[in-house]
Amino acid sequence: MSKNKKDLVIDNKVAVLNQKLKDNLIFESLKENLLKMRDLFKDDDTFVTREFENNYDPSLKYGLIYCNGLIDAYIVNENLIKPLMTSSKVLSKDKIITELLSHVITISEIKKTNKIKDIIENITYGDIALFIDGVDEVLLINTKKFFVRPVTEPVNEQILVGPREGFNEYLYVNLSLVRRKLRTNDLKFKYLTLGDKTNTQVCLGYIDSIVDKKILKLLYKRLKNIKIDGVLDVNYLTELIRDNSYTPFRSTGYTEKPDTIVGKLLEGRIAIFVDGSPVVLTVPFLFVENFQSSEDYYLNFFYSFFTRLIRILGFFFTIAVPAIYIAIVAFHHEMIPTPLLINVAIERESAPLPASVELPILLFVFDILRETGIRMPSNIGQALSIVGALVIGQAAVEAKLVAAPIIIVVAFTGITALLVPKLNAPIVFVRIILFFLSASFGLVGLVCGLALLFIHILNLKSFGVSQLNLDGQFKFQNIKDQLFRAPWGKMKRRPPMLAPGNVKRMSKAGVKN
Repeated sequence: MSKNKKDLVIDNKVAVLNQKLKDNLIFESLKENLLKMRDLFKDDDTFVTREFENNYDPSLKYGLIYCNGLIDAYIVNENLIKPLMTSSKVLSKDKIITELLSHVITISEIKKTNKIKDIIENITYGDIALFIDGVDEVLLINTKKFFVRPVTEPVNEQILVGPREGFNEYLYVNLSLVRRKLRTNDLKFKYLTLGDKTNTQVCLGYIDSIVDKKILKLLYKRLKNIKIDGVLDVNYLTELIRDNSYTPFRSTGYTEKPDTIVGKLLEGRIAIFVDGSPVVLTVPFLFVENFQSSEDYYLNFFYSFFTRLIRILGFFFTIAVPAIYIAIVAFHHEMIPTPLLINVAIERESAPLPASVELPILLFVFDILRETGIRMPSNIGQALSIVGALVIGQAAVEAKLVAAPIIIVVAFTGITALLVPKLNAPIVFVRIILFFLSASFGLVGLVCGLALLFIHILNLKSFGVSQLNLDGQFKFQNIKDQLFRAPWGKMKRRPPMLAPGNVKRMSKAGVKN
């Protein structure tokens, strides 16, 4: 016997209900939706629900859910609950959402959804979910009120001239700092969500007419392939999207300064913002960026050339000076003047350990002092590292535990390392390798080590772009922001490896003859 019409309707409703449960969609019943959400957030005391109805039409029933401490209570009361309760406008059931948005709710940023996953992500980030009885859609209303760190000068990027504002931990503040400097519709921001548990919001920023679309597509692919439970900082992504996982050198740039990010975007790079992190990544990354500073573009180009040269030499000195010293002392006495050799020999005579043992020990002690100074509170950290180095060094020399030349080499090496803070991590490993090659084979080992280092750097890539880009063709326009910074009037082209489709930066009309 076939089912009657009433049974078929019931079966259809049950099927629809089961499908919604399977797809994690909300129901039309307000009570069922609130029961479902209470069950999802059980044992969470910050989760709040509020039910109310319209004063003029009791059939209009509403429910709000939100997380306490993330919302602006004044906006909720005055711009949401009060209008919904006191509105005398007659609302039709089939168009109730449209009419609420048009005539009742006085909050600008609202979006609709019927997925429970979207509701959870938004209310845990400061939005309110508005349920309407008899409607199987939810309004997600922006009522965020976060207590965030103000925009201040970045501690790790102190500057002499130029803008002094830096990013903070709130994504939308960071985007606004960039948008204020790039007032064009060509600037694009695209959102992604990463982290199965944290659901961290990530944003890609780029200039559409300049960016290389192939690099953008590759970045999207790598980000979407990330499967991790949480992303708490932008440096999580640094390791997950890099080209070579086993090189000590970076393949992504980073900064806390909006003006630096804007400069990178104008060259064709892509910026990666992560909510909760004041640091922004840029890709692709060129090796010369390790020696560049935002001040280079605000100061006279002569001075910028000098300071950039100092940084490059500082990198060479900090990795090579210990190796050169040990090679000369152990193998190549004839390379230093006789009076200097005699003085070094006299100092070394009282030292109980060979130079090849003294030097790595003191370099290790210096790194301990440096790390201690960084981790300590700022008011005593600097004093501790400086006084500690002076006291320990002087005491070690007077006690004849080490030779005085070793202290000079270690101090010089440590100071030059401070010139290139972006290379602090690679410096430690490269310095050790070059030192042991020199201790074993003298200057021959040092030269071989430097050659291998250069070959390794030549093979570094960032999203398919060579970090050194030595193609054998000398084009003066392509190196005007490499080892030196040319005058702005001469830098008419962008780096061609970053923006191959739009390399023109400045027209002839922009150059004063």
